[in-house]
Amino acid sequence: MSSPIKIALLLIWASTPLIAGKETQIISNYSPFYADGEYHFQNVIIIRSFEQNKDYYFISVDPRTLQTEIIPQKSIRITPETWTDLLKKYASTPYIKALQRVKENPSPLQDAGFIHGFPEEKGATLTIDLCPSKKPLDRIIFKELIQELSKKERPVPVAISITGKFLQKHQSDILWLKTLIKSGDISITWINHTYNHHYNKKASLANNFLLIPGTNISKEILDTEKALLNQGILFSDFFRFPGLISSPRLISQVTDFGLIPIGTDAWLAKGDKIKQGSIVLIHGNGNEPLGIKAFTKLLQEEAPNVTQGNWLLYDLQETIKRSVDDTGIIDTTRADRYIFPTQFDFRNP
Repeated sequence: MSSPIKIALLLIWASTPLIAGKETQIISNYSPFYADGEYHFQNVIIIRSFEQNKDYYFISVDPRTLQTEIIPQKSIRITPETWTDLLKKYASTPYIKALQRVKENPSPLQDAGFIHGFPEEKGATLTIDLCPSKKPLDRIIFKELIQELSKKERPVPVAISITGKFLQKHQSDILWLKTLIKSGDISITWINHTYNHHYNKKASLANNFLLIPGTNISKEILDTEKALLNQGILFSDFFRFPGLISSPRLISQVTDFGLIPIGTDAWLAKGDKIKQGSIVLIHGNGNEPLGIKAFTKLLQEEAPNVTQGNWLLYDLQETIKRSVDDTGIIDTTRADRYIFPTQFDFRNP
């Protein structure tokens, strides 16, 4: 479910540039920056800083709610800290608990991070990956979500794992998504899925995606964030590894950027079954019709439960926050996840 605060932020940041007006410029001097901040009588963790139109801004995370926010430098009191010190200071908060839980339970190769929500969920958390593609957005899945769920859930919460390349090459699709946010039909949690989503069809998984030699993880993360901000989109503190492939070193690097890895226990195009509390993965970039078809069918089958309020979609931030407060299920033993759907192609068909 989505909070009123998050809805308001999405309405603002998904529909306008960071600073409106004729003189709006792209952001510059964008970089990681770690500090303890006091904003509106609440403590927040600063993770980025940047400049736009000669004004300076910070990006913060509320360690209690996991909500990100853009804050003008003049509006906040900060104390620069090391990332290590911030981890210690806020160790008892859901945000730091989630980061530490991932680091303490690294996947051997695939599906690092949270793959399941809290056990009491009657429904699932939907994540839609937008890897680079020449094909347009599968708009049908969003239309189906609104049609089947809006009577009980409005806005309908969904998380989108977006790559910088998809964002730049599908402007009309992004604008369409913004209209759905502005109308209150959906709320979107934007997950960093890297800028390029490099993939070598001939390479082994251990030398693929972000594990391809020479890949600059910092550039992949920060370039995606900048691209989103330049589109007026505020990203979340979540990250999804391309291909779900990682390593302990990569996990440590990503979490040191303040990002929480998100996996899945229900990649529908692989034939995985959705369980109560699953974090579901489908691709909405035109390359995986099996996943779209499977989720559409599920929505239709669950229609009676939706009507009775017994099956819902859950907001990813709320799912992760409650997971670390409860069980924080992370599966690191699923060897079957090394197999990709035969129909899916990570290239740009």
